[in-house]
Amino acid sequence: MNLTIALCHFRVGETDGVSLEMDKWKAVLEKMGYQTHYIAGSEGLLSDVHIIEELHYNNAINNMHVENAYVKFHSFPDEWSFKESIGKYAKSVEKKLIAIINKNNIDVLIVNNIFSLGWNLAAGIGFYNAIKKTSVKCICHHHDFYWEREKYSNPTCSFVQDYLDEYFPPIHPRIKHVVINSIAKNKLKRRKNIESTIVPNVFNFDNDWKIDNYNEDFRASFGIKNNDLIILQATRIVKRKGIELAIDFVSELTTNKHQLIGKKLYNNKIFDEKSSIIFLWTGLNEDESYFNQIVKYAKKKNVTLKIVSNYIDHERSFMNNVKKYSLWDAYANCDMVTYTSLLEGWGNQFIEALVAKKIIISYQYPVFEKDILPLNFNTIDLGNMHTLKEDGLAAVLPKIIENASNKTIDILLSKAKYSLAVNKNYNIGRQNLSLETLETKLKSILENEK
Repeated sequence: MNLTIALCHFRVGETDGVSLEMDKWKAVLEKMGYQTHYIAGSEGLLSDVHIIEELHYNNAINNMHVENAYVKFHSFPDEWSFKESIGKYAKSVEKKLIAIINKNNIDVLIVNNIFSLGWNLAAGIGFYNAIKKTSVKCICHHHDFYWEREKYSNPTCSFVQDYLDEYFPPIHPRIKHVVINSIAKNKLKRRKNIESTIVPNVFNFDNDWKIDNYNEDFRASFGIKNNDLIILQATRIVKRKGIELAIDFVSELTTNKHQLIGKKLYNNKIFDEKSSIIFLWTGLNEDESYFNQIVKYAKKKNVTLKIVSNYIDHERSFMNNVKKYSLWDAYANCDMVTYTSLLEGWGNQFIEALVAKKIIISYQYPVFEKDILPLNFNTIDLGNMHTLKEDGLAAVLPKIIENASNKTIDILLSKAKYSLAVNKNYNIGRQNLSLETLETKLKSILENEK
């Protein structure tokens, strides 16, 4: 029997890691012969998405719930009123989800992060109750957990902690659990006594991102010269991404760019006196305070920064005389990628850089050190130890930044070294992190659901 499967999240059709990972799962599931649907709070650039408004990432009522649950309890006369508001919201989610399940004969829900984080308490409760009241089976795909985030560490009300304990994630005979790294698997077992399967982030290694007729004007569109160096930061702009470490690296490289002037680079371009080193940001700004802080920090460190997120989307488009590029166009046009996160569930942008065959400057966040480093990728390493300065920004030892800059210059000036590194990384990635890897794991997870 072929199953009908619905992939669920707060949002789809965007460039955040979870949305991109869902696209891969959907493609593999359809290749395996399953009918698939999306259920989300917003559809991004996609169509034919089943919308439940209460799931929207910036729903005003849920934002109020988040504020009162984790920051300051102030919008309700008492805890009971707050709990009642969450219950009403959860009931609406439950009814809408049951209607979608019944109308589309959904057999399996693949629920992304709704049961993992405490971002939308009502959504977790509503989904759980809908599962109980139907015959649908569920695979919880946990990308992050609430206990990994400071935001959820001090609930304002005792019942909020009770909800986190009961529903995030829940235990039920028809619910299976998938995590994306070994650290999460071990913590889930210790905290909740829940067994889970590890499915790492993957990518389609058959993609061939090159300069073509659509993106050949990418550099010119943003005032970047053909022989400038582009260092790409493709992540969202949030504090845990540690973008200040990348700024320190770009600053050091810029200071030493005289070592490149007049020389032929790995791509046969000549880096001349008018060439610049550009730090390019394509990701969404989701932390205004941090964003403003690191923009100022980049200026202080004499980093040439270009923020083009308003012109980068889930896919190529041209509307109202505005040309938008896909994230893959940015990868095709860059020279190297910074991936200096302090905390990640896995590392989507790291895999994307492998597929794009670009040099990667990386920091060893815990999951990287535990699950990615043993695969022996060739990266420019910023180590695994950082401190927090008085301004709250992370830093590694100056000697590490200096060594990274020197190694980068050495690779940029050698076509052979550049090619050897990126091709080795691509082959390791294809062997361990491809869509074929995902298909094998999904077959095993779904074999008992038919």
